[in-house]
Amino acid sequence: MMSHSSPPAALLEAIRTGQRFIVASHQRPDGDAIGSAVAMALALRAMGKHADVVTDAVPPAFLLPFPQVGGVRVTQSVTETYDAALIMECSQLARTGVEGLHRFPVINIDHHPGNTAYGALNWIDESAAACGEMVFTLIDTLGVPLTPDIATHIYLAVLTDTGSFHFSHLTPRTYEIARRAVEAGADPQWIARTHYDSNSLARVRIFGSVLNAMTVLGGGSVAVLATTRKQMSDLGGTNDDLEGLINFPLTVKEIQAVAFVKEAGDHDWRVSLRSKGAVDIGTVARRFGGGGHTNAAGCSATGDQAAVQKQFGDMLIEAVKVQSPPDDRG
Repeated sequence: MMSHSSPPAALLEAIRTGQRFIVASHQRPDGDAIGSAVAMALALRAMGKHADVVTDAVPPAFLLPFPQVGGVRVTQSVTETYDAALIMECSQLARTGVEGLHRFPVINIDHHPGNTAYGALNWIDESAAACGEMVFTLIDTLGVPLTPDIATHIYLAVLTDTGSFHFSHLTPRTYEIARRAVEAGADPQWIARTHYDSNSLARVRIFGSVLNAMTVLGGGSVAVLATTRKQMSDLGGTNDDLEGLINFPLTVKEIQAVAFVKEAGDHDWRVSLRSKGAVDIGTVARRFGGGGHTNAAGCSATGDQAAVQKQFGDMLIEAVKVQSPPDDRG
């Protein structure tokens, strides 16, 4: 296991000397993206600095009840002036969906393999289970006390990016950070229920429809899910309703890897990938210009739906075959 890295001295200096910061993460933010960005902004404000969080679209409904998420500014272009832009878990600056961030010194904080180190300052720690772990370390190093709101967003980040403490990149430090967050006032039950148990009826129906059409390949080791824009429209759902669906097939003991193919446009697909143990689907995603970890990754693909589903099904079958060493802990 790689050792955890400390924030670079230049990054600490930039934060200590700067006064105005803008914080952003990737489009279609998940719990780690929102949790990391909001926790960072709250810590900066606690230091007496100005900090704005921006996203290119309204955050998903299951994240809106979290403290301070309502204060996130939705914009696709930034015109104000800042001393630096802090970009959380984003492999490329363009993935923020927000124009104008390049005008400021960019501080790139990420834990994903394949980050392009696009920042004026780059802190990339692939050993971190979540970007929220890195934000915790940064806040701790800066000497900012953990308030209940900061702790809640740190815990949200860690909980969601570890698949509720399921994935293989967990370390004792992950649990130590979770412990510190709970001690500081994060409520694990409220966070889990708010994030995972706030389904709409449409979301439950979409889960049923998509799972009912699931194909199982590779002798039962691979599952492929798909959804189209028409299906989503007919069931009255949005892309937010798909969050977490991909993890359901992995609860089947024999299934080792899952691909979820979602229609974004004509012959344009977003592909989410998940796996257990040593089955590496991160390399599959990177072949298509995507990114992620061994057990959780994503990319885009183009082509006919059946062809895209077959392509990823075949690649996952191969990924399951080459897993080494076998690991049945997942």
